[in-house]
Amino acid sequence: MSIIHPLLQKLQNDVQELQKGLQPDHLSFWYQKIISDTKEMAPPWLQDKINVKQDPILPMKFNLDISKRAVRYFIIAVENNLSQMPYSTQLYFLKVQEILGFEMDKSLV
Repeated sequence: MSIIHPLLQKLQNDVQELQKGLQPDHLSFWYQKIISDTKEMAPPWLQDKINVKQDPILPMKFNLDISKRAVRYFIIAVENNLSQMPYSTQLYFLKVQEILGFEMDKSLV
């Protein structure tokens, strides 16, 4: 019985950490960080075309308003920040990258 309790505690801690990485305020922080880094990398004429807005009604929904020419800077900013993010947040932003790549490929056709 003494082995089960620490294992359950570890499992509970792991689940709580994963949940924390997907909280709306946590995602908002990372979006702001990535947008800031993207604007630093992008040329001045593209900086006003890089924005993200959190939906006030659905706080887990973020509207990324970004120029097609600025997408590559956004992807680089995500890659630069992945190692600092919790695991679940990393997965979230990898999915965002995948969707952006898909949308970019779709627009080229």
